[in-house]
Amino acid sequence: MNDIRTRAEALVAAGRPAEARGIARDALDAHGPDAGLCLALARAHMAEDDDHDAAAERVFRDALDAFPDDIALLAGYAELCARSDGFDHPGRRARGGRALDRLRELAPDSAELRAAEAAGNSVSADARDAVSMRRTQSFDAALAFAREPTPEAAAAQAARWAAAAPYDRRLAVLAETTAALAAPGRTGARFLLRRGLPYRLAVGAAVTLLVILRLTVLPGIPLGVATAVGLLSELPFLALRRLLKTARDRAAARLAEPVPGGEPGEGGGAVAPELPPVPRLTRREGLYAGAGAALLLLVCGTAYGTYTAYPRYELVAHAEFRGLAGDELGGPRGPRPEDGVEDSVFRMYGFESGPEDGGRLVVYAAVGDFHQVRARDVGGAAGMLGALRDTADVREDWAAEPGARGGWTRCARVVDAQGLRQAVCLWADKGSLGSVGFVAEHMGRAEIEELAAEVRESFVRPVGG
Repeated sequence: MNDIRTRAEALVAAGRPAEARGIARDALDAHGPDAGLCLALARAHMAEDDDHDAAAERVFRDALDAFPDDIALLAGYAELCARSDGFDHPGRRARGGRALDRLRELAPDSAELRAAEAAGNSVSADARDAVSMRRTQSFDAALAFAREPTPEAAAAQAARWAAAAPYDRRLAVLAETTAALAAPGRTGARFLLRRGLPYRLAVGAAVTLLVILRLTVLPGIPLGVATAVGLLSELPFLALRRLLKTARDRAAARLAEPVPGGEPGEGGGAVAPELPPVPRLTRREGLYAGAGAALLLLVCGTAYGTYTAYPRYELVAHAEFRGLAGDELGGPRGPRPEDGVEDSVFRMYGFESGPEDGGRLVVYAAVGDFHQVRARDVGGAAGMLGALRDTADVREDWAAEPGARGGWTRCARVVDAQGLRQAVCLWADKGSLGSVGFVAEHMGRAEIEELAAEVRESFVRPVGG
């Protein structure tokens, strides 16, 4: 019976739980209940996906009915229950707690109790998915390199352990991984394996700094620089992941041969240890994860604050401009919170004068929260220029220099309904928007832009400026 149990456990360790279940069931049917075989059968179910957890629990509960004080069965059952989702299986978690309490009574200082207590905070040694496999592999290899004086010594020790237990998948993966990472030229890969979190945090801090600088004091820095730094920093990790996957594939190939019942491995006298549980999250990882989350919040907060911020302006509604008398056009205008407008002015100047260049102007200006305004809102088909095309014949338009206020400015030559040739310049930034139209029969582009900039800076002034 001991040989059968050992073979079933070896099959589970080799990643062949279905074969292990067949062997265990046949032996139980032939020889009757046995605590060790029941444990092997239950663990073979646990090595499958979550659909087998119910079957594993049935095996444990039937076995504990026959062997209620078996320490290994109690520990295994407590481990199964600890790994179950408390929301989906609250009853199972409660039953596991009772098994753990009984284990504390029977074996308060046992290794089984320590393993069962750690089960809820560790990944399964019989990893069911790629994430758990990678974590177990990385944890074991990093621990091996930390314990030995040289990478070569760590690889040699892992090879001896794997030879002593030739059908243990976890030890085979460890041997292949340490052998690959101990090869010449793999110093960087070993560094990432053991110090990947500090490396990621340092890169994250650099990217955060670049993004904050781009959003605040150095808008000329392309955002692509921060993106490139982040992407380039991931290339070494991609190479490491490929190396680790190749090591896992080689380990699986080593375990592909049938298990000879009861034959010992050729370990040269070495004894394979029981590797420690793999924690789901260490304190160190928690600290680095918290620091990374803080960096992310900092970037998001800065980006959001920069996005929603807008310069505060005040309007100056001149009674005269360039010696031309002004009149309010359309009556007094109040704030329009739904549009973000806090104040606006709409005036015309010099309409009693002649039609000479610059002899009369129509000015509209508004200040408020326009942080969502973009270039398309000025020159796009659905923006201010598009609205102008609906009321006048636009002969040409061009992007003008926005000046000290920033944002976007676009000027156009138009012919109005009366056939008068005019220039209209439209502007917008995060705190103001407006337009100025004037007769421009013989004005060049530079003169048009100069007059538009003068109107903008004269009517829209920074608060307190």
